[in-house]
Amino acid sequence: MHVAQIVFSPTGGTQKVTDIITAEWGVPVEKIDLSDPKTDFSTITLNKDSITIIAVPSFGGRVPALAAERLKKIHGNGAMCVVVCVYGNRAYEDTLVELNDIAIKSGFEVIAGITAIAEHSIMHQYAAGRPDDRDKSELQDFARKILAKINSDPLDMSAFKIPGNHPYKKAGGAGLVPKADHKCNKCGVCAEKCPAQAISKDNPKETNSKACISCMRCVSICPQSARKVNSAMVSVAAMAIKKACSERKSNELFL
Repeated sequence: MHVAQIVFSPTGGTQKVTDIITAEWGVPVEKIDLSDPKTDFSTITLNKDSITIIAVPSFGGRVPALAAERLKKIHGNGAMCVVVCVYGNRAYEDTLVELNDIAIKSGFEVIAGITAIAEHSIMHQYAAGRPDDRDKSELQDFARKILAKINSDPLDMSAFKIPGNHPYKKAGGAGLVPKADHKCNKCGVCAEKCPAQAISKDNPKETNSKACISCMRCVSICPQSARKVNSAMVSVAAMAIKKACSERKSNELFL
């Protein structure tokens, strides 16, 4: 069995979820990183016999536009696919159904969907430490059920339905753009790893606010902890979603 991951995970939470799922199948995994700006995604064609996990975080209830753009270039070639949406305990809204639609248009055969929780990439108090042991157990159970479906003959798709709306909710703007403070030594790690290439390689203290997608990778990987978002704006945003995030959301399997 050949397993491939196609993942957009700027701060690592979506990757953690995906790794838990594929580890349960106990086979080597090919990894395709949708956050890598140097990859020519139009050259990637999946094997028809592959089982592919396509996983993205929810950005305001939608698939991140950059991830969608890159995913659309990949050739699914009829490979079976599990779509995974990861979110920070608020809501995933239309992310999963949009991801499902993109996967189908790219030539994948979607056989299952998962929504999973990971620590919020900006407001870390929400879903802190997740995926935790309880999440891991649930995701491993999902993986076993998906594998059982894959091995069934014939493949039963009769009850399979992905939640979400058509048309999708309106996509929001980036909003929170990280900036470098006095601790920045211009090492260039952020510029090299920025999925949107929004940070100047000549002067990493400069960020193109129009290109920035607020993914927070630069904040999470800076060796000097020199990149920050406006704390007042984060506090306001945290208060706005506090009620929605107050209860622990559960992982879901759509099979």
